[in-house]
Amino acid sequence: MMRRREFITLVGGVAAAWSLAARGQVVRTPRVGFLASTDQIFFEGFRRGLRDLGRIDGVNITVDYRFGGGSDEALPLLARQLVESRADVIVAPSSVATAAAMQATSTIPIVMVLAGDPVGSKFIASLSRPGGNVTGTSQMFPEVSSKQLELLKNVAPTLSRVVVLWNPLNLGAMRSLEALRSAARTLRVQLLTVEIRAPDDLDSAFSAAAKLAPEGVLILSDPIMGAHRSDVVDYAQSLKRPTIVPTKEFVRDGGLMAYAPDYTDLCYRAAAYVDKILKGAKPADLPVEQPTKFELAINLKTAKALGLEIPPSLLARADEVIE
Repeated sequence: MMRRREFITLVGGVAAAWSLAARGQVVRTPRVGFLASTDQIFFEGFRRGLRDLGRIDGVNITVDYRFGGGSDEALPLLARQLVESRADVIVAPSSVATAAAMQATSTIPIVMVLAGDPVGSKFIASLSRPGGNVTGTSQMFPEVSSKQLELLKNVAPTLSRVVVLWNPLNLGAMRSLEALRSAARTLRVQLLTVEIRAPDDLDSAFSAAAKLAPEGVLILSDPIMGAHRSDVVDYAQSLKRPTIVPTKEFVRDGGLMAYAPDYTDLCYRAAAYVDKILKGAKPADLPVEQPTKFELAINLKTAKALGLEIPPSLLARADEVIE
């Protein structure tokens, strides 16, 4: 016959095991997959956003960063790996990464960031009601690219031939090119396009662009460009033509001018989507946010080297002027 003390010990042990199991279910560390071709300086906005929401990587949340070494071609495989790792949500900070994540899963929530044209790219049904498993932020690529061409024409009024460097694998860039062609007709500018599909294409693309003898250059935002920022800036400087670069970081490195959404802010806001989804919200019910901050950066030192006089009205509008 079991003694009273042994019985109490047994019951206490079972109760403790149940309590531990219950606590294990309650405090399961959420797993967030982060899918990108390369790490970018503005991704710190996402990390800061999580911290401000009390979600500390390695403490009460695990962020599994998967970077493709600067190439978009690695993203489909990395996306499948995140699905296999049972991520609770996948963050995709580009149109290419979003497309790769969508191919890998139709059930795990996806938070897109910096997507160029999510409706036109068929990532979501609408901005107000995304539907499906995708939500997040958009960077309004088509509208921004049209403004970039207008600004380029503003600093070089006689400009008539512009080379556009772009990645046709980037769905957002495709939409931007369509908008650029429309804007070019209005501004009476001839567009000459050069493709960059992978990092290995950079040198040949730069060479091909130079042979087209452009009067200006417009570089569409893409993770490949961001991963090789110094190479892009060196190319722009060697060409000695007015160039619109993707972000203010390029301008700080010597690029002439950039006009773009505040990417750090968009990444910061993506953390709130992750937080809401981990608390039970459905992506289909979370409206997609568009940029509220746009930044114009101008490098006057580069302008002087090019013999350009930046209009005072443009300088007055600039958020950052580098002298």
